[in-house]
Amino acid sequence: MVPMVYPLSRYSLCGLGPSLWLTVALMACATGCSQQQGRDMVHQFSNGKPQEFFQTSVDRMATLGMRDNLQSLYLLMNKLYLRNPSQWRQWGYTDATSAAREIRQAIEQQRALPALGDRRDLAALSYALSPEFRGDRVGAFIYAIGSMLVTAHGGRTEFFMTDTIDPQFVSNAARNIEKATWMLSQRQGADGELLLFSNEISEEGSNLSFAVEFGKIVARLDLLTQMLDERYRRIGLNYAQSLLLMNFLPVQ
Repeated sequence: MVPMVYPLSRYSLCGLGPSLWLTVALMACATGCSQQQGRDMVHQFSNGKPQEFFQTSVDRMATLGMRDNLQSLYLLMNKLYLRNPSQWRQWGYTDATSAAREIRQAIEQQRALPALGDRRDLAALSYALSPEFRGDRVGAFIYAIGSMLVTAHGGRTEFFMTDTIDPQFVSNAARNIEKATWMLSQRQGADGELLLFSNEISEEGSNLSFAVEFGKIVARLDLLTQMLDERYRRIGLNYAQSLLLMNFLPVQ
């Protein structure tokens, strides 16, 4: 007599023991999770840029931090032009948008502004906040901070494995921005009025958005400083460990 073979059905599955059910469930979950992770990785690679393969995690963080800091700076520039609408006219621009575009291009292309006498970063910042300055003080102030940020990062806005960033310079840039923020809210002209209007605290209300945005820039710079310090500390520790364990160092 030939034995009959019945197909596996939902009724026969009911006879599986609890441990076997658990195994089947875990295998299904693992398969689903691995497929989802694979799709996520493909999505991330498709959205990435080829040059990202030549960046470490710290390089990528520095690049994104620079991008976000410049965007914060441009936002502050637009807000300052709104609070000080007469400034963009000082350099003969037709509107605030044209002035902002010129300042932005000068920062990103790392070219000097003739109105600042070829001053950059700290020299431009001191001049922009001095009572002797005549011209678009908003544009000069934002340009000075932007060029200072680029200078502190080694003159670059993108970073790769072969690049080095001095954490002390990045930290110094953060402290300079803190000082510049305070000076912006305190410096007055000969008539006793503020050189530029920014934060406002009055009976009608408070506007501290300038301080908040500057605070974001400082926070990003401080975080990058800590990451760079840890990166170089680990390089030193790894070298010391190799000497301690008498390991030969790789030559290629």
